[in-house]
Amino acid sequence: MNKLASYTVVAAGMLLFSSCDHKELCMDHDPHAPRYQAEIEADYLQIWEYSDPEGVNWQHQWPLGFDFTYESLNPGLPKGLRASVYNENGANRIENMPTHGGTLPLASGKNDILFYNNDTEYVVFSDMGTLASAVATTRTRTRPTYAGSPFTKAEEIENTVSAPDMLYGSSVLNYYPERTVDPTPLKVHMTPLVFTYYIRMEFKAGLKYVALARGAFGGMAAGVSISTGETTEEKATIMFDAELTDFGAQAFVRSFGAPGFPNGNYGTRADDVYTLNLEVRLRNGKIKKFDFDITSQMRHQPQGGVIVVDGLEITDQEGAGGSSGFDVDVEGWGDYQDIPIVL
Repeated sequence: MNKLASYTVVAAGMLLFSSCDHKELCMDHDPHAPRYQAEIEADYLQIWEYSDPEGVNWQHQWPLGFDFTYESLNPGLPKGLRASVYNENGANRIENMPTHGGTLPLASGKNDILFYNNDTEYVVFSDMGTLASAVATTRTRTRPTYAGSPFTKAEEIENTVSAPDMLYGSSVLNYYPERTVDPTPLKVHMTPLVFTYYIRMEFKAGLKYVALARGAFGGMAAGVSISTGETTEEKATIMFDAELTDFGAQAFVRSFGAPGFPNGNYGTRADDVYTLNLEVRLRNGKIKKFDFDITSQMRHQPQGGVIVVDGLEITDQEGAGGSSGFDVDVEGWGDYQDIPIVL
């Protein structure tokens, strides 16, 4: 060994021994040493709506005419779990783990931990600096042919957005980890922050003239607190595509739910208006719009449910004429615009 190499070995050894003056650092190098950590054990409440005692119990009164079951709307499990840790000494961290959890390294002292699934595309996370301020919203989406509902006041025209992805959330407050060799089990119950509305639009005549359908669901919450599940007061209109059926059109629309919920006076918020817009493109290339005030149906369905409108009609005069070169297979009609968000 030459003189330069021997100096290098000696210097490395001195650095190693000096670093071990800090006991915690030495333990971090030893996989079998005690450390602050928790073994997250996550389970999920897989439901698509919360039943209101004063509303319809859809689970037990599911209409026979629906060609799918109540349970088929329950959301699946996410692909992964994320933990955002807020430590009282500033040792914050973000950790990704498998769906049902894993080992979460922590710092000593009080930790508040926010949990949510990490596989969303359209959900936007903001104000993540603290657990209490963390909010989930969704991306802005526009449709030139939609200018707002006639049932909404001009000064209250809402932002139009994409439906959120399925989102689960949970939080753990004031968690003081123990220094152990084996991580301490920490059970986390993940509950839904996004719910599904089944929207059913029934035609009485002229369905044969319809080539494509889409809609807008107004009056819904623009965001939700990830830690508490309370929705924001700000409202948004959710844009959606609809599927043509033998009775008309249907859509399964995800939403954070009613704005400002839960609260004690939800059922008496007389100023809240919920709207539904249906836009159909006919085979002759024309577009026809239908607008509905669905406030009465939403009164007892603040977090998921079933919305039904009927009596829709396309007259023979409206449906007459050629195709005007319209391709009925054009996906999305080419008119939506997703607004990119810089994160």
